[in-house]
Amino acid sequence: MDRTITFAVGPEVKPADAHVRATAFVRRTLPMLLEGTPTADVVGRDVLAVVTELVDITARDRHSTDVFGSVVFDGTHVTVSVGNMHSTLPTPEEEPGLYLVRGLAEDLGQYRGDGGGFATWASVPVVRPDGR
Repeated sequence: MDRTITFAVGPEVKPADAHVRATAFVRRTLPMLLEGTPTADVVGRDVLAVVTELVDITARDRHSTDVFGSVVFDGTHVTVSVGNMHSTLPTPEEEPGLYLVRGLAEDLGQYRGDGGGFATWASVPVVRPDGR
């Protein structure tokens, strides 16, 4: 089974609604992605929070007409990637939602995408019941 969810939010969707659409789609498909993971409920909640914040920030600073995203599960982490932003990530003081993302993600970064904008990624750890 493919362990990837991809989504796109088109230009007809207002920035204020983009995260609602993206999160709704990921919420419906995430249980299949995390199937068999003992901590799926907790990890799923964390991933949805990260998707919401990253899509919200990206949609308000779009480099292109669409917001693209992916959620990838490798067995130990769920990596959320969202692009394309016009600029680099603001500080958490400018975007308080980044405090939440930084608190949930083990790692966070950006890279310049093929289209010239910035894609942001966050790696959410999958915590096993034994805490390791």
